[in-house]
Amino acid sequence: MDAQGRGRADDVDPADQWVLNPHTGEYELRLPSSAPQSPAPQPPVPGPRRGAPRSPGAPGDGDRRDTAGTARRRTAAPGREVPPQRRRRTPEEPVPGRRGRRPEKKRSKGKKVLLWTGGTMAFVVLAAGAGGYLYLKHLEGNVATTDVGTAGSSSFKKDEAFNILIIGTDKRTGEGNEGYGDKGSAGHADTNILLHVSKDRSNATALSIPRDMIVDIPDCETTQDDGSTKIIPGSSGVRFNQSLGDLGRDAGCAMRTVAETTGVKPDHFMMADFNAVKTLTTAVGGVDVCVENAVDDPKSHLKLPAGESTVKGEQALAFVRTRHAFGNEGDLDRIKVQQQFLGSLMRKMSSGDTLTSPTKLVKLAEAATNALTVDKAIGSVGTLKDVALELKKVPPKNITFTTVPVLDNPAEKVKATVVPNEAKAPQVFDMIKNDISFTEVEQKEKKEKAAIAARLKGEKSEPGEVRVRVMNGGAPAGSAQQELAYLQTDAGVTKSENAGNAPEEADKTTLEYDSDQADQARALAEILGLSGAAMNPGESVTNSQGLPTMTLTLGKDFKGAGVKIGSSSVKKPDLDTESTADQKQCAS
Repeated sequence: MDAQGRGRADDVDPADQWVLNPHTGEYELRLPSSAPQSPAPQPPVPGPRRGAPRSPGAPGDGDRRDTAGTARRRTAAPGREVPPQRRRRTPEEPVPGRRGRRPEKKRSKGKKVLLWTGGTMAFVVLAAGAGGYLYLKHLEGNVATTDVGTAGSSSFKKDEAFNILIIGTDKRTGEGNEGYGDKGSAGHADTNILLHVSKDRSNATALSIPRDMIVDIPDCETTQDDGSTKIIPGSSGVRFNQSLGDLGRDAGCAMRTVAETTGVKPDHFMMADFNAVKTLTTAVGGVDVCVENAVDDPKSHLKLPAGESTVKGEQALAFVRTRHAFGNEGDLDRIKVQQQFLGSLMRKMSSGDTLTSPTKLVKLAEAATNALTVDKAIGSVGTLKDVALELKKVPPKNITFTTVPVLDNPAEKVKATVVPNEAKAPQVFDMIKNDISFTEVEQKEKKEKAAIAARLKGEKSEPGEVRVRVMNGGAPAGSAQQELAYLQTDAGVTKSENAGNAPEEADKTTLEYDSDQADQARALAEILGLSGAAMNPGESVTNSQGLPTMTLTLGKDFKGAGVKIGSSSVKKPDLDTESTADQKQCAS
């Protein structure tokens, strides 16, 4: 924000102009009384009739007084006044002019700035109301943007699930960072997290992608400085970190690589360098960390006693970058430490000590935005605010940190890289793609089993008595006829027929029936492997013979004729690493 344009001296801290209003729970911009004001003509103040005597202390034409007799300064805008800064009222002191007041509902503790950072990555979102709009416009000017074209979404939607790729680069930028990363590096994808936020905002998953995981990088279109586009050819069987920086690849190339590898398309990206960790941890007064054993790493210069410590600045960066102080000194163990650091930083960010301090919030916002690069779709002040407000809805206990399940690369004699574990990784990717929570999947499984038991409890008809019409609601073309052939020939459901395409596409396969057909529905559910959640009681329809019949709609989850559909088959995989944002852990 242009300080001089707002009428304050240059030696005034911007944070001192933001005052917490105890009645609204929000920060408001208050200018100091010494700020120069532009004189402007004022409309006359209504007073006593002409000729009437003026009582002592009554306001004249040159000033105005409030009900307490305190002079109030005129503003530059005609007819408007700026009240003097209120003194702090004690909790016991009543509000003047009121007999009493109803207790107010608790509100958010000021404008929240939520920031995640680990290793050389940072994820920052800024939240503020209309009162902080001008300052957020200033912060918006700090943020660098990159045009990723079709690699991401063109806009941010508040009513949908979204995925953000968080990237930390190893580029040597910023004072004091000459000893980090590779000299002359364009900035590789050194630390990477795919953040998925669920549609209902009940949970989120932060999936770490190892920098040394072998992937195929697809061809990607990049926007050059002159506005022209350039296709950068892909590479097969290379490390993930080469998806950024190599051959001029930008963050859009990294996003395309994530989509190619996981099947989950990132909607947006946020990228930061080494300075993010140093400046952000300093802005919040340090982050609490814990180590099981004392650390003395000469390579990263990290020295910590056993137990809990508070790190910030250079020491915080050393903590998240060291590869020799924990575990087997590899990148996978460093990822675990970074995840623990992230959880601690999130707890510090949401603490009252941070949220009620205007000075900390301003320093944090400045540090974060100066270290941040995002895609153009979320580079505006309004969108950053919207992202923040949506993320704020997710409970920390339901934010899961985990890592892509991997195995040592079998093609290497000396183990330096990893490959996705095909027995576990696809299941993790599918859970994210299908918006399934890692923290609540066990509860969903219990509810699913209860629904199955309730809806399938009772008598079952013989297959030959089951009447059903089959519709295609999103499965590949010809699926309805193929499933019909299976039902009639192999399952004995001879009273079935093809009803063509459904009016609308559906993600899940469903079976609709009325109460009189419950015994038939149970029989067909058993044949197809349908869950209780897929069975929808409703109104009866008739088949081509005019007889009551059920409707089986094949959704996008249909995998072929005779294949059990089993929408309840999603199970939580056995993950190598897993933690939540509310857990306190010690690195070992």
